[in-house]
Amino acid sequence: MTAATTTDDLDAAGVRQWLVVNETGPIGDLTTRLIAGGRSNPTYEIGDGTRQWILRRPPQGHVLPTAHDMGREYRAMSSLRDSTVPVPRTVGLCEDSSVIGASFYVMDKLDGITLRTQSDTAELTEQQRAGITDSMIDTLVALHSLDPADVGLSDWGNPDGFLERQLRRWMRQWDASATSERPEVAELHRRLTAALPKKSYPGIVHGDFKIDNMMVDRSDPTKILGVLDWEMSTLGDTLTDLGILCSFWDQEGEFCNPITAGATALPGFPTRDEVVRRYIAARGIDVPDIDWYLVFADFKVAVILEGIHARHQQGHTEGEDFSTVGEMVGPLLGRALERASASSVSDLHS
Repeated sequence: MTAATTTDDLDAAGVRQWLVVNETGPIGDLTTRLIAGGRSNPTYEIGDGTRQWILRRPPQGHVLPTAHDMGREYRAMSSLRDSTVPVPRTVGLCEDSSVIGASFYVMDKLDGITLRTQSDTAELTEQQRAGITDSMIDTLVALHSLDPADVGLSDWGNPDGFLERQLRRWMRQWDASATSERPEVAELHRRLTAALPKKSYPGIVHGDFKIDNMMVDRSDPTKILGVLDWEMSTLGDTLTDLGILCSFWDQEGEFCNPITAGATALPGFPTRDEVVRRYIAARGIDVPDIDWYLVFADFKVAVILEGIHARHQQGHTEGEDFSTVGEMVGPLLGRALERASASSVSDLHS
């Protein structure tokens, strides 16, 4: 009988038995390691000395009702495998919680690096920082240009009424996770509801498109090997992805989001407004309501961070120090209100 090494509470023996059935080739003794990243869904590196994989499962304890869908993340990457959007090869999805105590999926471990914080991007040249920006914009445009039917995702969601549903969803998530009173949340929700864009830009939405969800090539960090973390993907208004990218796009002289920790606040990275201009030009679209998407993104990210903060207070976060995440909620809500008040979109003013 083949032994397995279990670390960080993952049942390596159960994983190995599952891999024997679902992966090709022999599977040796497994080691497992809880790795950094995967802030919403715990992420493990598993290997048998010859091959390496990544396993993702939902977090323990309290989770938001619409988050942490392993099947959704798995199907998104499986469907996009042969598209113009780079993603890792998926091995399989396990919805039998008896194997490790929760549903999970396994994918190949890409031989690349992630640019999680400023300490990572500080090692790049200014030219490389500009290059990864261009690659991210090109990749996002490629995703948004796909016909969902061509990749088997025509039933992935309903773009009609997407923004209205998003507003309701994130307000519910706030109510479910809030650890303190924040009147700005209700005020932003009111303004965003009043100023809903009249035109939509439907397509496949990643839902969490930001620099630390890109796996880049070690020798050429301007090349994206795979886009990760598809748990919030759906069909909807694609400009919400641009908003998320900008919400996490830190700039010099501003507060930095604790998730990306100033990763883009270095010379060579363009400004947030320049990212918007490049994306819109690449798609060839006109977006008079762009401020709505930027305000909504800060609102949404603030709600997400409050949820992580709540789980941290309850002792249900794993793998990283989340003690400062809650400190970002107020500044994000403040930035959203400031942009809304200065916007040319009249209904965002008040």
